Amino acid sequence: MKSFDEVLKKAKTLDKKIVAVAKAENLEVLEAVEAARLQGICDGILVGEKSVILQLMKEAGIKEEDYEILDIKDSQQAAQKAVSLVSSGKADMLMKGLVDTGVLLREVLNKEYGLRNSPVLSHVAVFEVESYHKLLIVTDAAMNIAPDVEQKIAIIENALVVSRSLGISQAKVALLAAKESVNEKMPATVEAAQIAARTIAGAIIAGPFALDNAVSKESARIKGLDSPVAGDADILVAPDIEAGNILYKALGFLTSSRGAGTIVGARRPIILTSRADSEDSKMNSIALAVLIAEEMKEI
Repeated sequence: MKSFDEVLKKAKTLDKKIVAVAKAENLEVLEAVEAARLQGICDGILVGEKSVILQLMKEAGIKEEDYEILDIKDSQQAAQKAVSLVSSGKADMLMKGLVDTGVLLREVLNKEYGLRNSPVLSHVAVFEVESYHKLLIVTDAAMNIAPDVEQKIAIIENALVVSRSLGISQAKVALLAAKESVNEKMPATVEAAQIAARTIAGAIIAGPFALDNAVSKESARIKGLDSPVAGDADILVAPDIEAGNILYKALGFLTSSRGAGTIVGARRPIILTSRADSEDSKMNSIALAVLIAEEMKEI
């Protein structure tokens, strides 16, 4: 896929999904879920303080009868309920509302619900960048601070769930560093080479790559890099959270781009949006989660 228009179009062809919103007393989240419902890609179960949710729905012109609302005031209990809805199969996706991310993710990792599916949870962003020829996946920009080699392999495997949902059967994975050759004084290059030597089903892995070599065929040609990943990466793997976060925000704020984000590593996708996200980004994130939920439905 080359655009989020294609992602939304694909989402509309799938069985409608159900999203469970933890602490739904958040106007922006309610508006995002309603926009997705009107597009026909999901319905919502709203968990939280019902009186507040209803007041916000009234402000937004959202009809009460279009939603199931579960009246739970306490944040942890609301998070537990939303997670249990997903774990039990009553919902296909989990979405963060007015609840602390840490509280929500602790419930996701709670063994009682059995949602954990990977050694790590990781953030996966997808960008439609005007200057790039296809959708670009970036990980990890928000969860793992300084992942080691094994954790990075788990992060790659999480990202492959997203790439498969986008129709990519063999994803080209670029391990980023500050340069494209191994330097013992630069641990990111050493780890990249170690990971590139591994075999991961559904991936062509190469690295280390400086960013330009991963996304520009001309730059790769000039550097003499002979790799199918060079200049044509599907997935960019950051060496640590600082690099990942800077790359993520640079793509989002300094380029002509559209974006979406999700947390992967549980048996179902987790949608986290922020007030800084545009309406377009929120819709993209939900549509992306619909595709991921479809990919995960046999798990």
